[in-house]
Amino acid sequence: MSNYVIIVIILTYLAVLFFIAFLAERKKKSKWVNNPYVYTLSLAVYCSAWTYYGSIGIAANTGIDFLPIYLGPVIAAPLWIIVLRKVIRISNQNKISSIADFISLRYGNNRFLGALVTVVCLFGTIPYISLQLKAVSETFEIMSDNTSYILTNTFHDSTFYVALILAIFATFFGTQNADASEKHTGIIATVAFESVLKLVFFLVIGIYITFYLFDGTTDIYNQIATIDNLKELTTLSGLEDGFNWLFMISLSFMAIFLLPRQFQVSVLENNREKYLKKAIWLFPLYLLVFNIFVIFIAWAGKITFGDDVNAEYYTLYLPLEQGNSFLATLVFLGGFSAVISMVVVSTLALSTMVSNNLIIPYGFLEKFIRSQTERNERYIKNIRRISIFSIIIIAYFFYISFSRELSLYSIGLISFTIIAQLAPSFFIGLFWNRGSSKGAIIGIILGFFITVYTLILPFTLAAYSGTDDFTQYGLYGIAALKPYALFGIDFLSPPAHAFFWSILFNLLAYLFFSLMFKGNYRERNYAEMFVDSRNFSALQDSALVWKGEAYVADIKTMLVRFLGEKKATRALKLFFTKYKLPVDTQLADARLINFSEKLLTGSIGSASAKILIDSVVKEEQISLTEVLRILEESKENIVSNKMLLEKSDELSQLSSKLKDANEELVNKDKQKDEFLDTVAHELKTPITGIRAATELLMDEEDDMPKEIKKQFLTNILQDSDRLGRLINNILDFEKLETGRLSLDMRSLDIQETIKKAVANTQHIAAKKGIKIQIKNVHHFEIKYDEDRILQVFTNLISNAIKFCEPESGNIEIDYKLGNEVLEIAVIDNGKGIPAEDIAYVFDKFYQSQHQNTIKPEGSGLGLAITKQIIEKHKGKIWADKTVKTGAKFVFTLPISYIV
Repeated sequence: MSNYVIIVIILTYLAVLFFIAFLAERKKKSKWVNNPYVYTLSLAVYCSAWTYYGSIGIAANTGIDFLPIYLGPVIAAPLWIIVLRKVIRISNQNKISSIADFISLRYGNNRFLGALVTVVCLFGTIPYISLQLKAVSETFEIMSDNTSYILTNTFHDSTFYVALILAIFATFFGTQNADASEKHTGIIATVAFESVLKLVFFLVIGIYITFYLFDGTTDIYNQIATIDNLKELTTLSGLEDGFNWLFMISLSFMAIFLLPRQFQVSVLENNREKYLKKAIWLFPLYLLVFNIFVIFIAWAGKITFGDDVNAEYYTLYLPLEQGNSFLATLVFLGGFSAVISMVVVSTLALSTMVSNNLIIPYGFLEKFIRSQTERNERYIKNIRRISIFSIIIIAYFFYISFSRELSLYSIGLISFTIIAQLAPSFFIGLFWNRGSSKGAIIGIILGFFITVYTLILPFTLAAYSGTDDFTQYGLYGIAALKPYALFGIDFLSPPAHAFFWSILFNLLAYLFFSLMFKGNYRERNYAEMFVDSRNFSALQDSALVWKGEAYVADIKTMLVRFLGEKKATRALKLFFTKYKLPVDTQLADARLINFSEKLLTGSIGSASAKILIDSVVKEEQISLTEVLRILEESKENIVSNKMLLEKSDELSQLSSKLKDANEELVNKDKQKDEFLDTVAHELKTPITGIRAATELLMDEEDDMPKEIKKQFLTNILQDSDRLGRLINNILDFEKLETGRLSLDMRSLDIQETIKKAVANTQHIAAKKGIKIQIKNVHHFEIKYDEDRILQVFTNLISNAIKFCEPESGNIEIDYKLGNEVLEIAVIDNGKGIPAEDIAYVFDKFYQSQHQNTIKPEGSGLGLAITKQIIEKHKGKIWADKTVKTGAKFVFTLPISYIV
């Protein structure tokens, strides 16, 4: 394929990425670019050209040794809920813009530490970027069939122009805002898009090789078994391999947190902490799917080419061998996607670190103080643009000098080992408040120099001297100082060996110097804020311990220089409103100092922000004892605030309950009045009848015919009986509602009780020609109060008799076993219950409230009492709504006391 065609493909692809980034920036509030899936896919920036090509080279030569680099992140993912969530919370609270800012802030905005972390990240990332350029260069040569290409001039090198294109792309999208803590929605959207592409294209080539060029995985396995020692490729060969795996897993575990590009996407670009819940399983799944075909592609290439071609590029050689240029082009684009996402995000992160922790605090700060807002913003953007260009150009020259002789795998491990030197100060600093800046600085320097000595110096000297005497004999011929066998440890691979010794001395130095030399008051203040981030997040700006003299006007002037008049004024107005301070406040307190530092941190970094604020305030030194006392008071305030909040919630709940209780009392008072009115009405009716009949008998006693006198006496007797029943019902209902009625629970046969109830009401039914049938003839014993259940049956049967037509009425009583209850039903074929009245039938005096015609005889309390009796037995009662003709009342009694 022609070089020009490949370049056109690259430029077209970059145009597509520009378009995606442009759309994402315009719709940055949309759920399409702000969701857990885009966030998780952006984390796949971890899968660079090393993953795309290098893993296959390792699998072809050493078998399953490619796995540890992915096992580390898989192990780390569940811990994101604890560690990464804490880091995200701290970073958001303090407007952190890089891992250098994060570590620097933890140790009291230590300027030198921030610069040191930046230098370490540069040394660790530049080789990694050169790895990407190496992958692009070599795949470009393979695609253009220019394998005999020899570099004669930089300006004739296609890799140089690819590097230039990457630099332009990264510069354009990485420096849109001076505030580096703002989200880069466009870049994250393109990274997510590229993560999908590289995964899909890798799976496509994997399926093509495994199932088209070969007859599946079994075929590849059987063929490789005949030409290679399969046991060595699929197992660990002894304890040495076990140690190598352990150190490689540890290395990749740290890298997923500490690589500048991973910190950028996982922490700084996180919009919601809750996205981590999706990422902790989706990201490991992504890595698993990406590696499904790695071993089979490697073996297929080994079977086809042996050692004739570079095993890292089997994904290109295999389709090209079959003349399938289209598929090879897709693979090339997938690899280019892996390269560009890594380079763009890494240079974005590094340029921020270089500007905020090296250039601005060590050269441009005075100039910034004297300049105006627009010029300062332009300076910051230009510094970052120049940084991006410089980083990529340096990476290009590293590629020319060293990368051609090294594999993708070895370059990647060099970067990982260098970055791992940040681990003790980062991880321990999150959970141990005694960690000091002195311990962090000495530990990082010591670990970095051991890494250089044991890993970088050997191949550098070999490249320039042409001999490996240093590797063979050690420094000054001292065997104990051999770079690959330091102090006689010679069974580890060079990266694992360098990682072991560097981290060991780094960790010991960090712990020793942190215990021996306490940090100053500012270090301890931030240490407490980091370690106890959950509590201090409640205080926000009050968490900083500060004492001195500062004026609001001076601080505002400094903020205006970097943020502009409008933004600075608005920020201060929000601050004064939040803390209910008068707008004419002149003296600044610790809260405003902390707030102002945070505002500046996003633009110029935490170290420079501290220097700028310090330049306009007069701070007094505070003893460590005083700091601890203030912090304890802060914690006590947090506890007090929490208790007050809980008390406030309790009072709110109590107030709500009191309101409900008051409404209930009002309702009950209203019900009581209605109850008394109804009772008075119900009592008055029979009393009036008795009085009227008595007066007539007295006035007409001698002249009244015997038959009429007998009728009046019968009426008096009936009204007296009704009055007695009403009084008894009222007394029963009052006892039931107040809980003063006790039940006489005994084991009885429900069949016999029903028979008694039917016998008690049979004469009334017989007068109207109504039949009563007991459908179930089986005996069943449970515990209940027979007198009260007889009262229930009597009420229900009497109601049924009232509403049944004479001569044609029919009442059925049935019972059956339910779910731990005995379900009993009383069914009639009477006129039924109106649908709108179903909900009220168990209310007191239901019939007097809902019967507007001739009212049937009764007190109106029967069903209300029935409901109370059943509920007293822990049962339920209801009117069946599904019955079309007549009425059906159902109640249950628990059968937990079955005899």
